[in-house]
Amino acid sequence: MRKKLIATPLVGSALLSASVNLHAEGLVESLTGTNVNETQALKNLGIEVGGWADAGITYASHSNDSGNNGAIPFGTDRVNEFQLNQAYLYLEKAVNTSGNDWDFGGRVDFLFGTDANSTQAGGWDDEILGSENNKYFNQYDIAFPQAYAEIFAPIGNGLTIKAGHFYTIIGYEVVTSPDNFFYSHAFTMNYGEPFTHTGALATYQINDNWSITGGAVDGWDNFRHNGGDWSFLGGVNWTSDNEKSWLALSVISGENGDDSVGQNTTMYSVVFGHDFTDNLHYIFQHDFGVVEDGNGPGDDADWYGINQYLTYDINEQLSAGLRAEWFSDRGGRINDFGTSYYAATAGLNYSPLSWLKFRPEVRYDWADTNGAGTVYGGNKNEQVQVAMDMIITF
Repeated sequence: MRKKLIATPLVGSALLSASVNLHAEGLVESLTGTNVNETQALKNLGIEVGGWADAGITYASHSNDSGNNGAIPFGTDRVNEFQLNQAYLYLEKAVNTSGNDWDFGGRVDFLFGTDANSTQAGGWDDEILGSENNKYFNQYDIAFPQAYAEIFAPIGNGLTIKAGHFYTIIGYEVVTSPDNFFYSHAFTMNYGEPFTHTGALATYQINDNWSITGGAVDGWDNFRHNGGDWSFLGGVNWTSDNEKSWLALSVISGENGDDSVGQNTTMYSVVFGHDFTDNLHYIFQHDFGVVEDGNGPGDDADWYGINQYLTYDINEQLSAGLRAEWFSDRGGRINDFGTSYYAATAGLNYSPLSWLKFRPEVRYDWADTNGAGTVYGGNKNEQVQVAMDMIITF
């Protein structure tokens, strides 16, 4: 969301607004020889438009007749059926942060697909199409995950202020498909972190290495429910001089904008990245969160986890990656019983064309339920899944 690209410093914290590599030739330009963003009208306005389509299929060793993939997060949450995960469009006027003048901009994002349900905000896009009696509405929906205005103020080294509805700065994995290495998502991202916020954020670039962000938001994934449930959202980002290492620290604390009125929810995320070589990249992430009285009066509910990623660029078209995750859910965010979840994923990214990417992967999941309940499809506590999606960039 909002950033440079996911493989670069600052990116892992989902700090600004996600988008695909705008320098790559999209499908429309490849077929027509015309880049709509190079037309004089859009260049004069400083507006950029873009988007992608992401679709795939998943097989799981312990699936059931419902097609539900149990506790597996969105993306590969359905088995043995084709999913159009994302039909995504955005329109953006980015602010110029390198000049000495005030600048104004903004961005609007639109999402249709099976991923939309997980990206909606309370009292906003969740009320547009929802239908409990319609299978296809339950699986396919729309979302407007971003709609914000942005201002750049030439104060000191530059202050950028964003106000409206926008993606979170917390964590490493993001909603936008082209900005993730894997098709499937980590438990941590899906169950332990917010996706979007409504409010205002300010970012100040201290120097070439450090930047800080802070502001007030209306809880997690919330637009107007329980108005006034404000939270502090902020972070610190560091990049090494050679840009081979980076660190993103982020925190949110306050009322959550959900049914837990009067209860404080606080979480932090630490994401560290390092490029061992130009081709070998490593990411470490640790999250911790706690809900006041989440398990009852005087009994807080917490969750925490560790994710690690290792990716290797074999050549310009092919990359290989590994992800290992431990997510401790003692507060029962996934199921009524608290347990630990483990996942190991191996996958490839193959881009035969600038506008086309395939992401095949194999994932093994297991959970320490100790007989408390089942987690995955087919009433099992472990499973293997094989999945692949295809991303076409417009």
